[in-house]
Amino acid sequence: MKQARLCIWLVAVLLCCSACGAPSLRYKKDVNRLIASGDFGAAQEQLEHAKNKGYSSRDRLLYQLDSGAVLHDGGQYQESDKRLAAAQDRIDELFTQSVSAHVGRYLINDMTVPYQPAVYERALTYYYRAMNFLSLGDVEGAAVEASRAVFFLDHLSGSEAKEWQNDTFIQYFMSLVFETAGRLDDARIARYRAGQNNSTDVQALRLGPIPDGYGEVVVVHANGVAPLKKSATFQVAWRDVRLWLLESTEGNRNVDPAVQNAISAGILGNAITVAYPVLEKQPFMIKSSEVLTDQGGTYPTRLLGNVEEAAQTDLEDKQAATLFRMALRAATKRVAAVQAKQAAGKASNNENVEQLTEMLFNLLGAVTEKADTRQWFTLPAQWRLTRFYVPAGTQDITLRFKDGFGNIIGAYAFRNIQVKAGERVYLHHRTAK
Repeated sequence: MKQARLCIWLVAVLLCCSACGAPSLRYKKDVNRLIASGDFGAAQEQLEHAKNKGYSSRDRLLYQLDSGAVLHDGGQYQESDKRLAAAQDRIDELFTQSVSAHVGRYLINDMTVPYQPAVYERALTYYYRAMNFLSLGDVEGAAVEASRAVFFLDHLSGSEAKEWQNDTFIQYFMSLVFETAGRLDDARIARYRAGQNNSTDVQALRLGPIPDGYGEVVVVHANGVAPLKKSATFQVAWRDVRLWLLESTEGNRNVDPAVQNAISAGILGNAITVAYPVLEKQPFMIKSSEVLTDQGGTYPTRLLGNVEEAAQTDLEDKQAATLFRMALRAATKRVAAVQAKQAAGKASNNENVEQLTEMLFNLLGAVTEKADTRQWFTLPAQWRLTRFYVPAGTQDITLRFKDGFGNIIGAYAFRNIQVKAGERVYLHHRTAK
């Protein structure tokens, strides 16, 4: 009876969780096409329409991130900040969540737990909020986000994600924010850390003393489309992961003894079929950019942040843990199928019922095995930046785009930018073509 109750409970859980989903690859591409056309309003409408359909209740954080970036790119800075502030609060909540809340990922799939943003994604929430504050004229608010950003990165030194500690783009941009807020010591430290990973481009952005009657302009070019996660199905030889699983589960009280016995006996056969997230790079024509001023100056942007590389590195860093969970789930589901078959046989004394029950559990196990394709998909592929001095007054500043051969393929004009002597202006523009 105990086995029968367990099997019934597992069926109910599997049925409830089989609908766990995330924004589809097609949906992501549709939204990105709107972003590429510069129609941020329509892109936001798509996100609002999918708010309660494409995003599950446990993934409201993802909606807030996706929406917060699009609202910022569309110039709706206050609304963007509300979404991103809520996202940051949710991220903090998730870090204090109990381990027991993550049991479902070892029984059903990785989609049963709320999405935990990658380190680079979390760091970028601070950039967007700081830029929102700067766009609204709130330097102190931006400085608070700069402090939170460097604090977050500094405290990665003892974690597996310590390679992100000196994130060039975040550290460099926050050094500028600190300077604007008059916090020169903080600016110096952040600038030094930015240069540890990308000293060439950081040095190229260095400016001399500001001339009398001039102001500074900082242009951030968010370019391209981040690679999108999709599901790939493939087989893993059981013999290749069996010993590893045995070592990983040895002495682990959270693993059912029946599962460990099944692993030892190799009841899964020769191979297991798994669904695994992979990245699909998204094409974009713009490969570089430069800024032209009314005075005839030309200033190339520098690549300080590469989201394509960050996403790939994050996926590779998590590969071992993901494979372990997939293999353990396969063993757990197989044990459940065998136990359900035995329980059904005892209850019915009918071989057909036994076989049908086993088939049902195997089918449910396969249906619920889904790759975790969740991500902050409205991010660009690149973060480019340049800075320069211009005479104080009203300025028209043109951001010009180039393809991989250096051909000019487009431009965007920042009109009537007010530059004050001795002060700094921040500009942000998004392209996805």
